[in-house]
Amino acid sequence: MHTPDERAQMLDLAIDTIDAALRSGSRRIPVEYPHFLQVPGASFVTLRRHGELLGCIGALEAYQELGPDIAEHALAAAFDDPRFPPLRSLTDVHVEISVLGPLREFAAKSYDDVVARLPRSGAVVEALGRRGTFLPAVWEQLPEPGAFVAGLWRKAGLRPGTWPAQVWVYDVEEFGRDVGE
Repeated sequence: MHTPDERAQMLDLAIDTIDAALRSGSRRIPVEYPHFLQVPGASFVTLRRHGELLGCIGALEAYQELGPDIAEHALAAAFDDPRFPPLRSLTDVHVEISVLGPLREFAAKSYDDVVARLPRSGAVVEALGRRGTFLPAVWEQLPEPGAFVAGLWRKAGLRPGTWPAQVWVYDVEEFGRDVGE
């Protein structure tokens, strides 16, 4: 877990990186980071306006330091999520960062076993060369386990019930801030 000050610095990083791109048209990420962001880390950055999703991009596993990971995913969520048009303004945007813990294999015997036992954490499914994930926050929208698991399978491009599949779970540290005008 990060301290409140560290969380604030991560949110500043994401917001300032997006704001600089909006103002200059250039997508530069900072090159210097506080020490706590110079360790390997995986993150997702989610942007919403009035509860509506504007973009969400991230990585499931650490492949770079946490600072550049947050900055790159902030830019990608703002401008490169193929589901949404590029962000034009930070006005009334809620910026949320999810710092992911390590993936843990979830041993299951069947699709129904996943539905019955999946913990309320983040989850990943992989089968038939396809992969999808839901952050833990999706449980708020799909609180019934059957709906959550079916949605996860569909997000991966799989028919609910497809088996065999590999499943992993992960925990996240989530925090956010509303950006004013």
